[in-house]
Amino acid sequence: MKRIRVKNILIISLLTFSFFFTAFLPTGSKAPEFKLKKVVIDAGHGGRDPGALGSYSKEKDITLKVALQVGKYIEENLPDVEVIYTRKTDVAIDLKERPNIANRNKADLFISIHCNAATNRSAYGTETFVMGTKNFEANFDIVKRENSVIILEENYKENYEGFDPSSPESYMMFNLTHKAFLSNSLSLASKVENDFTSRVNRHSRGVKQAPLYVLWNSSMPSVLVELGFISNANEERYLNSKDGQTFLASAIYRSVKAYKEEIESL
Repeated sequence: MKRIRVKNILIISLLTFSFFFTAFLPTGSKAPEFKLKKVVIDAGHGGRDPGALGSYSKEKDITLKVALQVGKYIEENLPDVEVIYTRKTDVAIDLKERPNIANRNKADLFISIHCNAATNRSAYGTETFVMGTKNFEANFDIVKRENSVIILEENYKENYEGFDPSSPESYMMFNLTHKAFLSNSLSLASKVENDFTSRVNRHSRGVKQAPLYVLWNSSMPSVLVELGFISNANEERYLNSKDGQTFLASAIYRSVKAYKEEIESL
């Protein structure tokens, strides 16, 4: 009995000493904080691919001007963020190559900039897409148009493994591999649309999900921004104006800044 008591005293003493001693030891290195270090900005279309056509302008020209301006704002005001462009001139970049540029550079964010179009010329407003299949049928016209640029590429059937942008069946391959990035993508998309309405006074058609190839093939949070309808006469004028491009670019920049602050505070 005495031996058991002595043994218990020794165990308690050892535990007490260990607890006291470890209180002065470092608790281990702090988990590394996530930083937004690289952003890839993709000006939609280009070169042989004009994108959507207005009455006097082309989508590829508007997207390039806005993309370069977004990048300039980030470079000037967020010097710790590296900006990478998929194109800086009027050149054709394969659809598959655009997200691959982001993947190769291990980017933290991918932003693809576009203009919308519709047969109904009264359609207007901005909208921002994230990768997903929610309400796929409702957004199929946009999905088909944005993905159909692959037809302009050489050997597109081989490069895209038989993917047909006009066939709903082809989209069965677009499972939600982006679930890991969906939350962050939605956060940025919401900030873009909120800024378009609250700061730029544009009509927002909301944040939407669609199986867009350029988003599906990227390995980071990604959004596709539709700046407005080039098929609408009033919006075409706005999209081609210096003020319009400046306001839209500044809204996207502010959203990136707010997104950066949000994820780096977690």
